[in-house]
Amino acid sequence: MAANAGTSGQAGPVKGKPMRMLSVAAAIAAALGIVGDASAQGDNYPNKPIRIIVDSAAGSTVDVVTRIVADKLSQAVGQQVLTLNHPGAGGAIAARVAAGAPNDGYTIYAPAASAFVTLPGKTANLPLMLPRDFAPIGYLSDQPMFVAVIPTFGVTSLPELIARGKAQPGALSYAATGVGRISHLTGELLQMRGGFKMQLVPYTGGPAQALNDALGGRVPIVVEGYPGLIGAVRSGALKPIAVSSVQRLGEFPDVPTVGETLPEFNAGGWQVFVAPLGTPQPILQRLGVELRKVLELPDVISRFAAIGGYPRYMTAEESVAFVNAQQRQWMPVLEQIARNTPR
Repeated sequence: MAANAGTSGQAGPVKGKPMRMLSVAAAIAAALGIVGDASAQGDNYPNKPIRIIVDSAAGSTVDVVTRIVADKLSQAVGQQVLTLNHPGAGGAIAARVAAGAPNDGYTIYAPAASAFVTLPGKTANLPLMLPRDFAPIGYLSDQPMFVAVIPTFGVTSLPELIARGKAQPGALSYAATGVGRISHLTGELLQMRGGFKMQLVPYTGGPAQALNDALGGRVPIVVEGYPGLIGAVRSGALKPIAVSSVQRLGEFPDVPTVGETLPEFNAGGWQVFVAPLGTPQPILQRLGVELRKVLELPDVISRFAAIGGYPRYMTAEESVAFVNAQQRQWMPVLEQIARNTPR
């Protein structure tokens, strides 16, 4: 199963299902005419700082990518673009904050992919649906996951890891940043495709917490985006043995892809920018245009490459189709996790 799908096959909002709290709040705001002041929709937009709400901890892949883009957006629009972290509850806290924000163009929401890719009913108000819950702005980037091990583990390649896992079913443990996050889903897909079993050790405090336990020898394997692993990899405390992208990354030519061992494996994080429902269309279009310009900047491309990711702009419409395709394609993995999770 390829986790990174193309942009075709858009699915509409869920039918026959009650509108949830997020959508209700947005609908009430729209009905009351809370659509921002007139100046926000005029030629002087923006005339004050813009905030970007992130649902992940500082130092996570989503956080680092957002800060790179926010820095350049600040220069492009002539106003400070601030990144505010609201981690916790599987992304539900940030979703609630973003949904309740004024739809005046001064709030952008940068959810992790797992805010869209999660089983219904497991986390309040998640998974998000586009365009039902938020107004899409555009797609930012792909962020492959790295499989890394501590040197004392005695494994130097993905085939060796799979062989060890098969020889010791359930004895190996791996760290991922939270249950249901993309790092967790990538680890589960790896096991499904590789035919072995590991034990998940989830860390809701972000990659720093997971690394502390890995470097302390308490968990030998980490599945995470490169930004959370940079220091440990550079120091030699962690060794990347595979990356979940389709092709080897230019900055990491010696790290094989998972697909070289498990053909057609393709997984990892991705990111879109959205805004509260009711945000004026001219503002959404302006932000989309500026976002595209930022993602085409050579230094942004190089900064993304240095953290194991790459910018890939999509329009609002293409972003909706992509997200809906991802939701469909990850469902078998999510359902297996649900079956194997004690109630």
